[in-house]
Amino acid sequence: MKKKLPLHIKILLGMVLGLLWGLLAINLGWVDFTKDYISPLGKIFMNLLKLIAIPMIVSSIVTGIASLNDIGSLGRIGGRTIGIFLSTTVFAITIGLVLVNVFQPGKALSEEVRNKLMSANSEAGQVALSTADQVKERPVLAPLVDLFPSNIISTASDNTNMLQIVIISVIFGIAVVMINKEKSQPFIRFMDSVNEIVMKVVDLIMLIAPVAVFALLADVIIKLAGDNPELILEVLTALGAYMLVVLAALLLHMVLVYLGIVKFIVKRSPWWFLKKMRPVQLLAFSTSSSNATLPVNMENCEKELGVKEEITGFVLPLGATINMDGTSCYQAVAAVFIAQVFGMDLNLLQQLTIILTALLSSVGSAGVPGAGVVMLVIVLKSVGVPTEGVALILGVDRILDMCRTAVNVTGDAAVCCAVAKMENKLETVN
Repeated sequence: MKKKLPLHIKILLGMVLGLLWGLLAINLGWVDFTKDYISPLGKIFMNLLKLIAIPMIVSSIVTGIASLNDIGSLGRIGGRTIGIFLSTTVFAITIGLVLVNVFQPGKALSEEVRNKLMSANSEAGQVALSTADQVKERPVLAPLVDLFPSNIISTASDNTNMLQIVIISVIFGIAVVMINKEKSQPFIRFMDSVNEIVMKVVDLIMLIAPVAVFALLADVIIKLAGDNPELILEVLTALGAYMLVVLAALLLHMVLVYLGIVKFIVKRSPWWFLKKMRPVQLLAFSTSSSNATLPVNMENCEKELGVKEEITGFVLPLGATINMDGTSCYQAVAAVFIAQVFGMDLNLLQQLTIILTALLSSVGSAGVPGAGVVMLVIVLKSVGVPTEGVALILGVDRILDMCRTAVNVTGDAAVCCAVAKMENKLETVN
């Protein structure tokens, strides 16, 4: 009997074939065919993952809290989760700042190259600036007000409202615990059935994951190349040092912080953890979306890492919204890089301001592609760096977005395992 290929191998093959197809499409004139007949397969896959995310979050949180039978436990879990998330984010930003100050990639960029890059991405840069201005103009407590929506149906219709969905689900879960068990049991059984069904739907969706990843990567390649395939090579060459610093910071953060958590708090082998996380990381890399990867990450944490449902149902949806370590690390490197390009030396106070602003903005970053760029503009404004400089890095942002999303979901899972270990909710899995 032939042994089936593991899912992560299939996804990896899909990525490689998607990359090759994208390059062939550019050189052989298949771009329109790819856009019309290949790219939609990836979009269908993304839509299915987003479709199932909210039912999974609601059912997991409600059944998880109901199984605790103790509101105090929920407060303890929430405190530990948020505390670890904020701590790892500070580490991520600090690592990024240290590396970008040591290697100073921005000082290697000539004025001619700077002007060329900004001209090539001026339109996209203006969109980011406009969006950031709208965010800045909002009242100070507007984000807090937004956490408590007035219409549960409209909130559930938008996947960017993950934090609101978590809060609504927590409120319902607490109410379930507080009422008579005889009255709550039918609702709990219903939610438990919904959760089981959703998990099975995730299994069905993942059957098309390799084909979808192929389509997503092919689409990324043709979008990066645009009308001028040679331009992307120029951009990669010009921004090579910047990209290497970002990637080194992300890798260092993953090794020191996340694998450190797995080793010293979870008490498991970092290699075991990375092996179990491969399908999730590859999917996150392909989709560039923490929210789209969330259902798969939740299932993987429960089945492969041994985390109990009541922990995954709370920690992972929260992490997909507020735990953006990869994004925060990138923002720190990008902000100082842009300052270096413009000949500005940021002092210690300004760099501490970057840490604080990146930390706060990461909490509000939506787990969707491109949100990090808007938050970067806010970080730049906080230290007086020319915001039009964001156009410098937009040419390679999608590539780095894929990498930082993989880091984000890895962090979510590592913290989930840590909280589960602290709460004695982590089973031993080979």
